[in-house]
Order: sequence, then structure tokens, then C-alpha cells
Amino acid sequence: MNSKPRVLIAGESWTIHSIHQKGFDTFSTVEYAEGIRWLREALETGGWQVDYQPAHVAARDFPFDAQALSKYDCVMLSDVGANTLLLHPDTFVRSVALPNRLHAIRDYVAAGGGFVMIGGYMTFQGIDAKGQYSGTAIEEILPVTISATDDRSEQPQGVTPEVIDAAHPIVAGLGSKWPHVLGYNRVAPKAGATLITNVGNDPLIVAGNYGKGRTVAFTSDCAPHWAPLAFVEWEGYAPLWRQLAAWASGK
Repeated sequence: MNSKPRVLIAGESWTIHSIHQKGFDTFSTVEYAEGIRWLREALETGGWQVDYQPAHVAARDFPFDAQALSKYDCVMLSDVGANTLLLHPDTFVRSVALPNRLHAIRDYVAAGGGFVMIGGYMTFQGIDAKGQYSGTAIEEILPVTISATDDRSEQPQGVTPEVIDAAHPIVAGLGSKWPHVLGYNRVAPKAGATLITNVGNDPLIVAGNYGKGRTVAFTSDCAPHWAPLAFVEWEGYAPLWRQLAAWASGK
């Protein structure tokens, strides 16, 4: 029997379609990429079983209800927009009515599950407000409120996280000297939430409770570009994500 804690991670993938123009002629190339390897390695080497769904897989295969999600100790969304979970191909193409999977996550957390939202261009509200989580069941369960507009804070010069609550289990033993990040999503902590780490005047890590479960907002990225190599190769990177997942799951 598998006794490992189990996490489902959706997102952290993208496809690049490039057009090459050479004088009169053009041709195109397509590249598929994933940014999951640092987070997955951090969790797997810490004893977690990681089930990973790239964005295009999550569109069809992400679970439909809290019961199906209940086999996971923690669920993470990273850089994947709300529409990916709202518009199942059978709904978008064939007009089939299917369960709202954002509601499934909410109900899973209410029953005792752990949930983490990781920042990026397609989480929280995201670039051009295309993440589209404002006003959804995900905002309902998160310990932060989400802007209705583009919420990115690009920090090309780098901004260094500041630990606010050093006693919190998520940041235990990580010290006060963290590598810089290059951007994040702006959010506001809800009343009763625990602000753990800041970036500038904005939150980086906020933790809270919903029903019987726990939720965490991590407003920067778990991979480049917002999380540069100095961050993902930082000795505190793996302990941070293990402790974050453990706290969210109640472990």
C-alpha cells in the first residue's frame, strides 16, 4: 500500500508557435515546453507522489468532483487559467453540460483537502486579466482577494522576499536571506489570513483555512521566468515547497 502523500499539479506547460520570415518566404515551427521539473523534483525527493497534468491534459482529465480529488492530500494550480478547467472540450465543442471543476476544488478543500495556487501569467488574474480567477470559487477559498484586472507586478531588477512570520511551518528553517524573484501577481490578504512572506509591499506567501481544509497563495512562480535560476537552485527551494505542501495538506 502506498503511504506517500500525494499531490496533483496542473499547469506549468505551454506551446510556442513561431513564424520565421526569410525575405519573401516564411515557415513556422512549434515547440512544447514544461516548467514543472524543479517543483516536481523538490516534492518527489521529499517523499511525495506527484501526479502531473500539463495544461492541455488538465483540460480533459482534471477531476470533476471532490470525491475524485479526495485521493490527493494536496492540489496545486500553476500558471493555468480558469478557462482550462471551466471549458472541457466536450462542453466547448459539443455543448455538453459537465460539472464545474472550480466548484470541485472548493468542495474538496471544504471537506479537508489542501490547495495551493502558484503565480504566473495565467493564475490569479494574470496577464491582460486572462487568468480569470477573480470572482470564482477559487477566490472564495483562497486566503487572498484577486484583482479584476491585470495583476502582474513585473520586477526586472529583482525584488527580494522578506519573511514576515518566521515561526510559520511553511518557512521554518529557511532563514531571512532569500534569492530575488522577477515578478509576481498582486493580491490582498483576506481578514484572518496569515501573511508569511512579502515581496516589496505585496504578499508572496499567504496561508488560510476554508472549511476543514487549508489553502496557500504563492504569488510568484515556481519556475523561470519570474523564479530565476538563483531561486530554483536555492538550497531553500526544495524545503520551501515540501513544507508548503505539507502545511496545506495538514501533514
